[in-house]
Amino acid sequence: MGIMHVNVTVRNPADPARSWEGPFLADTGSIDSLVPRPHLEAIGLVPRARRVYETADGREITLDVATGEIEVMGELTAGLIIFGEADAEPLLGITALESAGIEIDPQNQRLKKLPTVRLKGVR
Repeated sequence: MGIMHVNVTVRNPADPARSWEGPFLADTGSIDSLVPRPHLEAIGLVPRARRVYETADGREITLDVATGEIEVMGELTAGLIIFGEADAEPLLGITALESAGIEIDPQNQRLKKLPTVRLKGVR
């Protein structure tokens, strides 16, 4: 599958007027989203916890995380956001994609909105 980028806005849920927008790599191999630390700090997000992640090469690293609002393709969701290095490429993880009702179309190499967000088990 090719590399897909999408513009994403991250907002501080305590002060939604404070936001940062940029191109993110849609990364189906990542659970959580990642934003360079300076952008998160600029909108007033502070680390709320630390979490252990496994890198693509198998190393384990511990990183700061916070929750924030994530808007992608006009859809709003919220999720765990990793504080990345200042030069890190922003990543949009699969949790944010799925909860926003967006899926990867590998055949056409694009992101597409689902007509409805999946909600199983509700009667």
